[in-house]
Amino acid sequence: MCLSAGLGKPWDSPKGAGPSHRAAGNLDFLLTLVSRIEELRCTQALKVTSTGPQTIQRAEGDSVTLGCTYITSLLDTGEIDIEWSVISPDSTKKDQMLLSYTSGTKYHHGGPRVTEGFSFAASDPSKGDASLSIAQLSRNHSSTYRCKVKKPPGVDTRKVSLVVKVKPSVPRCWLEGGELVGEAVSLHCESSEGSTPLTYKWRRESKDLMPAAATQDGELRISNHTQSFAGIYLCEVNNAVGTERCRISLRANKHPNRSAVIGGNVVGSLLLIYIFLVFAGVLYWKLRDRRRHDKEFSNEIREDVGPPDSRPVSRHTGLTPQTAYSWADQNRVGYLTHNPSSYRQGRTAAQHAAAGDDGKHRYDAGGL
Repeated sequence: MCLSAGLGKPWDSPKGAGPSHRAAGNLDFLLTLVSRIEELRCTQALKVTSTGPQTIQRAEGDSVTLGCTYITSLLDTGEIDIEWSVISPDSTKKDQMLLSYTSGTKYHHGGPRVTEGFSFAASDPSKGDASLSIAQLSRNHSSTYRCKVKKPPGVDTRKVSLVVKVKPSVPRCWLEGGELVGEAVSLHCESSEGSTPLTYKWRRESKDLMPAAATQDGELRISNHTQSFAGIYLCEVNNAVGTERCRISLRANKHPNRSAVIGGNVVGSLLLIYIFLVFAGVLYWKLRDRRRHDKEFSNEIREDVGPPDSRPVSRHTGLTPQTAYSWADQNRVGYLTHNPSSYRQGRTAAQHAAAGDDGKHRYDAGGL
């Protein structure tokens, strides 16, 4: 441990003092000399020289280097020994060792899941740079880290707090209210992700000034919209580790002419009526054409129907005038039908006639 100096000087004794006073002054001189030597030794001993911020904020997915540079003195004669560890927030638990460097060899502690992405920034940490690099940061890396450098008899440490945050996502911009001149309108902006606190700010894309009556806090509200407020607006959202923005166009529409609106309604109504009448006319024409076609078709069917069938001819009355037949031989009868519809009648009559003539023939033959 280094002692503080400033115990007095031997020349502080008053002139003309006695031997006792001179002896006391000599003692003070010796104590002061020892203190000066101790102060010189402490000044030249191993010392961590990194002077960066004690708290570092980074975005998730980024990489970071925790600085730990150091210098040694001629009085430090032992081997260099470097340790990086995570300080436990619970004072009753041990700190978690991450990396170490001893006798020219690097060591990882805690297994690959704990030390994945951790490495020394310098290829040879014994040259005065014991800084720690962490790749692919996640929120689990948020912690307090300690660098300890030893080269006996010198030793020094440095603590750095790392806070890993999520960048704000690209915000969504939307409009509420009409864009009519003289009415109220509001522009909204919101990021769905991002570590708090998130800060929103609206500005115009052009060099035009913001509306004097507008208020904003993530929502840009304009109570009395005018033509001068029309244009492109940008919403910017940021936190300690990132910034994103979105844009939206604001128009200024005039109130529609009332007479023009009424005229448009009338024209639209007349057009609908006209379309309805045309549709009704086409439907009526189709129905009338279909009825006429059905009537003509039924008339054609009546004309094609033949005359009604006549009564069967008696075997005693002979053949009908519409049927003629002749003997071809003793067992066959030929006949001719002039009317297709009387085919069955003609066949029946021919069979009866044949039967009658055959009987007559047998009678005549028997008489002979």
